[in-house]
Amino acid sequence: MVLWGLMLGALLVVTVGCLCLLGLLRRRRPQEPPLDKGSIPWLGHAMAFRKNMLEFLKHMRAKHGDVFTVQLGGKYFTFVMDPLSFGPILRDAQRKLDFVEYAEKLVLKVFGYQSVQGDYRMIHSASTKYLMGDGLADLNKTMLDNLALVMLGPTGQSLGSSCWREDGLFHFCYNVLFKAGYLSLFGHTKDQEQDLQQAEELFVQFRKFDNLFPRFVYSLLGPREWLEVGRLQSLFHKTLSVQHNLEKNGISNWISYMLQYLREQGVAPAMQDKFNFMMLWASQGNTGPTSFWALLFLLKHPEAMRAVREEATQVLGEARLKARQSFDLDISALHRTPVLDSVMEETLRLGTAPTLLRVVHSDHVLKMANGQEYLLRSGDIVALFPYLSVHMDPDIHPEPTAFKYDRFLNPNGSRKVHFCKAGQKIHHYTMPWGSGVSICPGRFLAISEMKLFVLLMVTYFDLELVDPDTSVPPVDPHRWGFGTTQPSHEVRFRYRLRPTH
Repeated sequence: MVLWGLMLGALLVVTVGCLCLLGLLRRRRPQEPPLDKGSIPWLGHAMAFRKNMLEFLKHMRAKHGDVFTVQLGGKYFTFVMDPLSFGPILRDAQRKLDFVEYAEKLVLKVFGYQSVQGDYRMIHSASTKYLMGDGLADLNKTMLDNLALVMLGPTGQSLGSSCWREDGLFHFCYNVLFKAGYLSLFGHTKDQEQDLQQAEELFVQFRKFDNLFPRFVYSLLGPREWLEVGRLQSLFHKTLSVQHNLEKNGISNWISYMLQYLREQGVAPAMQDKFNFMMLWASQGNTGPTSFWALLFLLKHPEAMRAVREEATQVLGEARLKARQSFDLDISALHRTPVLDSVMEETLRLGTAPTLLRVVHSDHVLKMANGQEYLLRSGDIVALFPYLSVHMDPDIHPEPTAFKYDRFLNPNGSRKVHFCKAGQKIHHYTMPWGSGVSICPGRFLAISEMKLFVLLMVTYFDLELVDPDTSVPPVDPHRWGFGTTQPSHEVRFRYRLRPTH
């Protein structure tokens, strides 16, 4: 036993020594970006990066400029901070910068799903077919029905139920949209009460996984947390199993199409269960938090709330809920709401902070907009963080930290798409959904879900903050880089159905 301990100890020392040596030996080559390995062998800047990604990147940009390479946990990431130079990275005609490789490793780790060849293209194909055009219109109708079920209950609200209710705004938005989205995509039974109960229980578990997610990705969990993640993964695999799908009606064509593809590829049912977990996360992990920011901004800016409600009245009329009935909302109205569109785009600018990553397959020369060229080393990872380099750029968006509900509106009320940096028109003036090959395939469904929810809230409900003077909470620093940000603390609000008279 002692001998084994000594051998394992020696192996550990050798392994750590090799890792440290690899980090120490790395040197900046001619034409490569500035290299900052940090003071800790192998780890580099990992702890500072994970503590607060935004502040770390601000510091690195001030120190090194618009392009720099940093060591994070044994890997080297080259951050490009000049949005005018994003084009060659996002287009990558030579295919030397690969998004799929990194994504496949991530979904295997987080969801247990082992990708099969071509399934990334399949997801985009299914999304084009069922999350756009007529397919999206059908899913929007289903979503409206399920929002009504979640918000009003199986029998609808009674006339005497227009009393004020209080809740946390983040919890309310996340809870409602998760349950409605889950039922819309993964179907229902004949027992609506049971469906709602199961959706509520699933949301509780989803939030537990969500809270562990950032540290899970970075492998920073404690022993008990690793066990909890394993338990949660197994629970979702079982709940979303294809076997359980057979017991349900109304499973979306989007999900059914993708599962049919996996079956034809010979993917085992157990792996299809894991695929369903991945798609639940992808479809429901950001819509609730984004809707929280949207409603909070409207509540903090009365002029914005008035503008949205006036527009809603114009496209919907004076909607009121009748006793024991559901919401009466024309789905086509979602295409006639330029003010709400601007509100949502401004919310996404302020509230989303994804990281776009590409693995460098072979040494590659990146030409910047100013003509300077940098050599990207094979095996490194190119990273873009649009929140800092685009969304918060005062040249592109004056007063970038301020919420301006009409920022994306022209004076004539049409959508504004002309934005400039350094006198040049910029194509990527917001990037909440990513861009290029990694753009979110479900973005049209997500924006429709959120617009539908916000329209229902401002049309059928009175809303107010419990404390009108409460400030917009800061972002939880651990959520930078993971899609939609989340608040560092809850905000209490009241809501009630608007009177019927």
